[in-house]
Amino acid sequence: MSDKNDLVIINLDRPRVLRFGHKALKTLTALTGMTFDDIDLENFDLETIEKVFYCGLLSDAKENNETLKLEDMEDLLDKANNYGELLEKMTLAFNAAFGQMAEEQKNFQRIVE
Repeated sequence: MSDKNDLVIINLDRPRVLRFGHKALKTLTALTGMTFDDIDLENFDLETIEKVFYCGLLSDAKENNETLKLEDMEDLLDKANNYGELLEKMTLAFNAAFGQMAEEQKNFQRIVE
C-alpha cells in the first residue's frame, strides 16, 4: 500500500476534491476531442483548463449534491488564491490519476531527447 496521499484538495468557493477517475477522463476527452497522447499539461489554453477542472470536479460536486456546469468554471476558478495554485493542483491530480505511469513516461522522454 502506498504511503502517499493521492487526494488533491483545491480551495475555491470551498475545499473541493480534484480527481481524474475514468468518468472524468472520458468526459474530458469527449469535451476537448483530445486523446491521452494529446494531454500536455504545459500547453493547455484557458478554455481547456476550464474543461479540465470541470471534469476533475464533477465527482466532488456529485458527492456534495451540487450541479456543476461548465459555464460556472470561469467564476469558480477565479476563487483560487492564484493561477499557479490552479496549475499545481491540476498537475498533482493528473499525476495521482496516472500514478507511476506519468513519471515513467516523463523520465523516458528525457532519455529519448
